[in-house]
Amino acid sequence: MRKPELLAPAGDWEKLTYALAYGADAIYMGGQAFGLRAYAGNFGLDEMEKAVRWTHELGKKIYVTVNIFAHETDFEELPDYLRQLEALGVDGAIVSDPGIIGMAQEVAPRLPLHLSTQANNTNSYSVRFWLKQGIERVVLARELTLEELREMRAKVEGGLEIFIHGAMCMSYSGRCLLSNYLTGRDANRGECTQPCRWGYALVEEKRPGVVFPIEEDERGTYVFNSHDLCLLPYLPLLKPINIDSFKIEGRMKSVQYVASTVKVYREAIDTLWEEGEEVFQAKLPEWLAEMDKVSHRDYSAGFLFGKPGAKSHNLESSHYVRDYDFVGVTLSKEEIETLPISSDESMVWIEQRNHFKLGEILEVLTPHEVSWSFEVKEMWDIEGTPIEVARHAQQTIRMTVPKEIQEYSILRRAKREKK
Repeated sequence: MRKPELLAPAGDWEKLTYALAYGADAIYMGGQAFGLRAYAGNFGLDEMEKAVRWTHELGKKIYVTVNIFAHETDFEELPDYLRQLEALGVDGAIVSDPGIIGMAQEVAPRLPLHLSTQANNTNSYSVRFWLKQGIERVVLARELTLEELREMRAKVEGGLEIFIHGAMCMSYSGRCLLSNYLTGRDANRGECTQPCRWGYALVEEKRPGVVFPIEEDERGTYVFNSHDLCLLPYLPLLKPINIDSFKIEGRMKSVQYVASTVKVYREAIDTLWEEGEEVFQAKLPEWLAEMDKVSHRDYSAGFLFGKPGAKSHNLESSHYVRDYDFVGVTLSKEEIETLPISSDESMVWIEQRNHFKLGEILEVLTPHEVSWSFEVKEMWDIEGTPIEVARHAQQTIRMTVPKEIQEYSILRRAKREKK
């Protein structure tokens, strides 16, 4: 039984390189138009060309989102954009609008097309319809149970992809109108402001300015606030279904999120497929512990075992669980070569992402090793001046370490408990 493709988000160039370094088989990204994440870093055509070349050199694949619900004016620039994607050699365009599908097949016939989850395919008849229209892979709706996935796979021979991790939209297959209605920014054109995460309370018509909380929470209630999806414990149930691609959500998430989730799912898939379920179950607690170190909302299995109930929604707070602070990344070899000061293997160059200081314990997340920790004992800025605190955003810092730190490593710090 073949392994599924592990597909990771790449909101910008840095996240792309970390996703690939930590073991993704493929990445998906957006251009600067026509995708459903307008506020991600996204890629211009020159950077996209570089990304395609880099990804293919590593023997991996790259997909580009073109999954807006298009309006008439969008079709003025779409033909050229689709031709450019075809010319760049991307491995697939993720689409949802039938008009865009028809245009792509007309102007860029060699561009493979994957149907976005926004097309909400929930049955085998719908999937077979789209496969007959020339779609190579269908990203299934997130509202499917394990049994429905089994039935659909048994009835469909084409490519199938499912989400296994990440944020869950409260609206069916992400097709939400709240943002457009409340803020004028259309979620179906990539501009969602996530009003489902806001705090809500009750206001009575004849009592303007008087706010009545619906729940016992001074910030209001969070009736739309779904938990995050985490199917890691259920991979043994998904394995025999033979899904082609497992997808991680999160082009708007941090580099730490991308690195941690990709590393865990890479190790979990490889272990389950190569060593069996017994070894998988033995390692599962440490993988789940790693998932808890990433900023997230409470986890759930989504629709895998049926329609989610109240326990799959957080009715008290829209806050994320953040037990660790992401404080820095190691510089690449190319970046280090441009620096004015050299250092030996007992030192490491990092780019600061959050303040930290001497005496603190930092944990190192690396692509190919078990995480390990060390105490910060010495630090210097880029001019070689000793410092006690790394307080400046994206400050370049040199520090001593007890052993060599791999490229693409991430430094993080456990949050202190408030007294």
